[in-house]
Amino acid sequence: MLSLVIPIFNEEKLIDELVSRTITALESFTMDYEVIFVDDGSSDNSLSIILEKRRNNGRIKVLSLSRNFGHQAAYTAGLEFAGGDILAMMDGDLQDPPELLAGMYKKITEEGFDIVSARKSGRKGSSSRRLFAVIFHKVFRNIGELKNIANYGNYSIMTRIAADALLSMKEKVRYLPGLRSYIGFKHGEVEFVRDSRYSGKSKMSLGRLFVLAADAIFSFSRFPIRLCTTLGIIGTLVFLGAGIYVLVAKITGIAVPGWSSTLLSLYFLGSIQLVFLGIMGEYIFRNYKESQNRPVYFVKKIYDDKTGE
Repeated sequence: MLSLVIPIFNEEKLIDELVSRTITALESFTMDYEVIFVDDGSSDNSLSIILEKRRNNGRIKVLSLSRNFGHQAAYTAGLEFAGGDILAMMDGDLQDPPELLAGMYKKITEEGFDIVSARKSGRKGSSSRRLFAVIFHKVFRNIGELKNIANYGNYSIMTRIAADALLSMKEKVRYLPGLRSYIGFKHGEVEFVRDSRYSGKSKMSLGRLFVLAADAIFSFSRFPIRLCTTLGIIGTLVFLGAGIYVLVAKITGIAVPGWSSTLLSLYFLGSIQLVFLGIMGEYIFRNYKESQNRPVYFVKKIYDDKTGE
């Protein structure tokens, strides 16, 4: 059985099209499937519309979370609930075309891959979001410890053994594309051009995208802490050079001109210290989140055949 996990947050305007295209795409290559919608604390009519769709198709199952826990947590909830032998993740805004599932499924069942990810060869939609995505993937490719996930997102399909390996990692600050690559296994890909949103505004603001990018970099790169070390060495060398200059000027009787050089040195060293403290603070915050050991999500209600809903 194929289990497809789709997180939903305030998407009432596109659920009809999403369900229609997704079910059509799935039934084009298999009739043994379940679609798990994870309602991530929607405040509109998304949940009631999905439940209406469920009345007409028992293969649709719904997890209703107690509040909005975020994209990665919603995916985690759906994957942990899924009962299929093959599991897939797909965003619920129709930027990931459901029609791509057939090719991804074939690579799993016929070509022997354990994980198949959808690689974005191009993007439609907001130019600012496209620019942000391009910059992030280029930076992450150069500084990240995972070299082969450029332009990967959440859209993917995997075997049960790979999904279990993914779910065995219990960190609270989660970046699923990175975790999916980290576990290894035989990894394939399909390319596609990511569509613009079918309807409504994106729920992932630039601010949330920046936080997700930071989670990826701090979780899978040593670059930030190495940057601190590099800046510290540079600052030390500058300080030693300035100290030597002052001593020579003092001995030779050359007056140090004004206060500009002193102030610039103080600002330079101060800014390095602030950058260092900021980066260390990010690591400390993430360690604090892990030490709290709070659940990633809470399920308010489950709608499936087992519960009778």
